[in-house]
Amino acid sequence: MFARLLSMSSALRSMPARRWIPAAALTACAATMLASAAPASAVVAEIGGGVEVGLQPHNGTTLGTEGQQPASFSNENGNVVLQGTTSDYAIYWDPNDPTEFHHEWVQNLDGFFQALGEAHLDTPFGVLAQYRDRSNKVGTFQALFKGSYSDTVKFPAGKCTDPKDPATRCLTDAQLREQLESFIATHRLPTGMDTVYYLLMPPGVTVCLEEAGTRCSDYILSAEEETHNERKSVSYKESFCSYHGAINPNGAPEGDSDTVLYAAIPWTGYASSFDCQDGGWNPEKHGEKREKERELTTAEEEALAKDTTEQRNAAEEARRLEGPHIEEPNQQPENDSQALSDVVVNQIAEEEMNTVTDPLLNSWHDSKGDEATDLCRNFFASTAGEGDSHGEIAGSVSPQEETEAGSLSNVSLGARPYYINNVFSLSEGACSGGLGLVASFTAPNPVNAGELIGVDGMESEVSLIDTKAFGPIGPPTVTYGTFSWNFGDGTPEVTGFAPGAPTCESPWLSPCAASAFHSYQYGGTYKVTLTITDVDGNKTSVTHEVTVNGSPPPSNSSGSSTQTLQGTQSTQSSGSSGSNGVTPSVPAPIAAAAILRQSLRQALHKGLAVSYSVNEEVAGRFEVLLSRAIARRLGISGTLAAGMPAGSSPQLVIAKAILVTTKGGHSSVRIEFSKRTAARLAHAHKVALTLRLTVRNASSSNPQTTTVVSAVTLGG
Repeated sequence: MFARLLSMSSALRSMPARRWIPAAALTACAATMLASAAPASAVVAEIGGGVEVGLQPHNGTTLGTEGQQPASFSNENGNVVLQGTTSDYAIYWDPNDPTEFHHEWVQNLDGFFQALGEAHLDTPFGVLAQYRDRSNKVGTFQALFKGSYSDTVKFPAGKCTDPKDPATRCLTDAQLREQLESFIATHRLPTGMDTVYYLLMPPGVTVCLEEAGTRCSDYILSAEEETHNERKSVSYKESFCSYHGAINPNGAPEGDSDTVLYAAIPWTGYASSFDCQDGGWNPEKHGEKREKERELTTAEEEALAKDTTEQRNAAEEARRLEGPHIEEPNQQPENDSQALSDVVVNQIAEEEMNTVTDPLLNSWHDSKGDEATDLCRNFFASTAGEGDSHGEIAGSVSPQEETEAGSLSNVSLGARPYYINNVFSLSEGACSGGLGLVASFTAPNPVNAGELIGVDGMESEVSLIDTKAFGPIGPPTVTYGTFSWNFGDGTPEVTGFAPGAPTCESPWLSPCAASAFHSYQYGGTYKVTLTITDVDGNKTSVTHEVTVNGSPPPSNSSGSSTQTLQGTQSTQSSGSSGSNGVTPSVPAPIAAAAILRQSLRQALHKGLAVSYSVNEEVAGRFEVLLSRAIARRLGISGTLAAGMPAGSSPQLVIAKAILVTTKGGHSSVRIEFSKRTAARLAHAHKVALTLRLTVRNASSSNPQTTTVVSAVTLGG
């Protein structure tokens, strides 16, 4: 589904028109933004001694706004992200006897770790592959569960104090790191940038970042806050649900074989911990609204006053359950406590996504430290699916009396439902619960041979239409997905970017292929196939038949012809014969092209002015060539020009443009250089350029090719 933006503010109009965002995601995300409280403090936080962690604060704020990326959310230096397959280990540190970790909680959590290996494009984890580093590798997300272990080593003496209850056991991050390193060494477990350890703490244990105990997994509220169910205390604002970090003993900028990536997951699975899940928001019906007790009307209050004490208590309890509460999609009527771990599942999911995109705390986050899931906290809309299933949230928001929890779920992994935080999508510029990739176009009615038909791939749903890509140096640039059309008549496939790519700003000169025109020379039934490749390399295709009225193609319609013009001189080679030895009758197009008189300065500023003529409808391309030796001296990069005459010096393609005409005639174009190339050429006093125009018959099922070459030296 492509949502066309017909009316935009001036701020949004300055952005490239390349956002195709599910309408449900936009509406819900905007509603969340407007209703949210003040943003939490920076989420990438320094503990001390240069140690940083990525925090998930209690009840953070959704920062992603409609169609607009946070300006500072970036990874300008291309710092490392996790790519390909990661190995996850779950460690339950619980020396108590009997154990505090209920066996069914462990079963549910291990099941989720295992199910992560089945995460698809339509889950939040499918969004992660668009986040790249300097290596610019592209690969789908895959986390493989390497197993779990119950660590019964005794807890060390506490070095911090729980802010609510001094009697509660309290461990610092330094103590967790020390135990994790010891555990890995004892069991000879792997380290490095492809392994993540999840250290899960049992109920009754508080984790603090430092000995001072100011930032902890527990917090204290005033009596007034408790009465009014408010969260305003400094203790609450500094508290957290979980965090991830890295032990990097060698200080390797991209991590090394000794690096230990880990996530600390304190126990949050109690009824009051909705602020570690969706913050007490209801994401049903493509929107988000606060869960709160319904206010009684005067008539209801009068009726309630006449009820018995038992009836009033039941009514008050029902109203209380309408307030903020957790969601347990895996709750079982016969076992009320089994699904308490569903809240912990969400924390694991968030730390997985933030570890992948920001493993060493120096990659993808904004200037305030907000990471990929922090931009979408409390946002659980389902943005994947087609038709009526798009935006569906399964389960019921109404809490069960036995569990005091609802059963909403927005993700299905394996055979189980889960309720997982959305993640920010660079490509969509919005919070995403999963990506769509569905090719779609409508075939035209029967047409006559020679008539133009239009096919429109803009019907398709492509979430990852663009993303940030890195070169060897410098900040990232935008890269785009591609559309490809096979018209089933033997003509070359038409391939190009989606609208929004810089090369598509002038559609009559550009390789834009989301939509295309085509004509068939002969009658018959043809299969037209649209193939879309998004920026992560995911592909989708769809095929429809087109009926063309007219005489069938002759049996001798194969062959080719090439015509080359050097300035005003031209030669033409005969085409190859068909299977019956008859030369095809379709002639090659006649074309001419020359660089107009202009100064080098004018060409760099306004584009290289070129005059051309063709005798019929053609499709082809202009290429501006520069000697590779001169290009190297000026520091200009480009692709090596193919098909040059034998013995000629190597040439680089330093600028190009697409030519598509609907009839013969004479015209002119300007071929623009990139800013970098123009800046390099400006250092030359004069420069020799070669123009090459290659065109083919646009309306023929057996097109012939003509190439025109001319040269000029520009100075001044």
